[in-house]
Amino acid sequence: MESYNQKIVLEHSDITLFIKREDLLHPYVSGNKFRKLKYNLLQAKKEEKETLLTFGGAYSNHILAVAAAGCENGFKTIGVIRGEELAAKIASNPTLRKAQEFGMVFEFVSREAYREKNSKAFIDALVLQYGEFYMLPEGGTNDCAVKGCEEILTAEDDVFDYICCAVGTGGTLSGIINCSKDSQQVLGFPALKGEFLREDICNFVTKSNWTLQTDYHFGGYGKCTTELISFINEFYVHYKIPLDPVYTGKMVYGVLDLIAKKVFPAHSKILMIHTGGLQGIAGMNLKLRQNKQTEIIVHD
Repeated sequence: MESYNQKIVLEHSDITLFIKREDLLHPYVSGNKFRKLKYNLLQAKKEEKETLLTFGGAYSNHILAVAAAGCENGFKTIGVIRGEELAAKIASNPTLRKAQEFGMVFEFVSREAYREKNSKAFIDALVLQYGEFYMLPEGGTNDCAVKGCEEILTAEDDVFDYICCAVGTGGTLSGIINCSKDSQQVLGFPALKGEFLREDICNFVTKSNWTLQTDYHFGGYGKCTTELISFINEFYVHYKIPLDPVYTGKMVYGVLDLIAKKVFPAHSKILMIHTGGLQGIAGMNLKLRQNKQTEIIVHD
């Protein structure tokens, strides 16, 4: 499958708006995960590593993507999962269950221990237990990942004045900034609170044609309000484009809000990047169901 740009028809607006359907690249290695893993998999093969090891939470897009990509490319996979209690909940967790079906082995650790995941002692203990492996950071952002994300924009995207993308660890936005034209403005919409991402992104980019729109996190990472759920459902009914509640849903909400507030100049051409993550809807709906809240429409 390939991504393509889909037009969003806005009533009573002089703005041209498209969304790049990166979510269609692969059913499990979706969107930016496909891009981030491309060169990491090549590097792992170059280093003759047989095992991929990475980190993530209960409903991590990255965990499932690594499991699926590893299975397709002949790697063993290990997921270090935050939260010891999840070991007894694999069957009821759609993300972990599917990752296990792809052959991923889990190492469940306490939240306290997880905070030390980048320390030498923590990594040495994993090597002692599992042997040598190719390590991918939580979220997948590293130099190889940024290189892959530099391939998101193509020559046909040169016509756009603004490129908009959700931000998790900053790797995807960094790649987009690096391959953007100097005449383009890149807008990042963080799913997390705080300004720390700015420094992380600066480690991978040298251009200054970008800003972070920090008012659309809806309470922080993994938080999902009734307003956001209603927006995602209405957007799907109207455009038949599914959005995830952690990343892309927040970004699209933000872009449309900025358009409504006339932040963009008249006749601007805007491209939004759909970074995938739709598998996370099932996990979010579990939480919403438990709280007796309206669920997110599951796409066909």
